[in-house]
Amino acid sequence: MNRAVFLDRDGTINIDKGYMYKIEDVEFLPGAIEALRMLQEAGYLLIIITNQSGIARGYYTEKDFEELNDYMKAELMTQGVKISGVYYCPHLPNGEVERYRKVCTCRKPATGLFERAVQDFDIDLSASYAIGDKERDCSICLDTECKGFLIGRESANDRIRRVSSLKEAAEIITGVKA
Repeated sequence: MNRAVFLDRDGTINIDKGYMYKIEDVEFLPGAIEALRMLQEAGYLLIIITNQSGIARGYYTEKDFEELNDYMKAELMTQGVKISGVYYCPHLPNGEVERYRKVCTCRKPATGLFERAVQDFDIDLSASYAIGDKERDCSICLDTECKGFLIGRESANDRIRRVSSLKEAAEIITGVKA
């Protein structure tokens, strides 16, 4: 079985600029690339789990999302960071785009995307982590042995610990001070 770190994207890896889909808007958070490299070198698969309601809202298309995703993965690869998988939810119950207007099991805090990744990569949740800037990013930690880190916020759940950044979470997980 594999160990993984489930990562939210906006506000965790890159600056959250709200419904981001333009390549020119990509700006990695300070220390994020170094943190991702640390986690990868420690043997964790890096898996992004992200809600993308901007698709359902009609702000951008799945193609726009995929182009931005490909760009970010390529940029990270030039820095020695391989993203093993990206799972996203384009749905929203009251979305403008009819084909994405629905209640689903993949939109965080639902755990459908996490569960797909666990199956696809044979992940041991008891040896894995979730990191994000919103409580929903760590929803997999509520009913499993996965542990979580919430950036800049406290959680009522004792399996989710507050950290100041992705880099701090990586230092705690790996036991290495960067």
